[in-house]
Amino acid sequence: MTSVDGGRPDASHDAWLVRHGETEWARLGRHTGRTDVALTYVGRDQARALGRQLAGHPFALVLTSPMSRATETCALAGFPSAEIDPDLREWDYGDLEGRLTADIRAEIPGWTIWRGPWPGGETINQVAARADRIVARAQAADGDVLLVAHGHLLRILAARWLGLPATSGGMFALGTASISVLGWEREAPVVERWNEACHIA
Repeated sequence: MTSVDGGRPDASHDAWLVRHGETEWARLGRHTGRTDVALTYVGRDQARALGRQLAGHPFALVLTSPMSRATETCALAGFPSAEIDPDLREWDYGDLEGRLTADIRAEIPGWTIWRGPWPGGETINQVAARADRIVARAQAADGDVLLVAHGHLLRILAARWLGLPATSGGMFALGTASISVLGWEREAPVVERWNEACHIA
């Protein structure tokens, strides 16, 4: 198998990306990295709706972030036995944890998560290294892979699947409880579906 440096695996399969359901912090736009914020009632309903959309699709491997908002989404969607992979954790925002972008910009004008800085947290390259390991696992699987994780991590993962720099994740908006599919067109890695939430009432 080849990995994220431009080659297609010998037997290509898709990676299905699911962002966890709504949390109170996600609803408010707070940066939620290592804080274990629970799903809201809406988030739990979203997770069950995800399960109806995913039902019947065979996955060779199901991986989830260890954070409860991801593991609960995964279980409610019908995958309670998913393997926990720490590489699927959300970005460690360090001193910016729980804060709104507007508040951060009051102290650091023009700040974005994609450019930093990230005081006390992970750099974007450190997050990209984790995403690369997940991409390699997905491409080495014997069939389609389901990955249940977090907004920024999955956006970076999509960029790395395409062979783009991690900062390109800023171009992929991703809502809670959305489904996206990364795949192949001949030898080229592509986005087959992105940020689909039409199954959520």
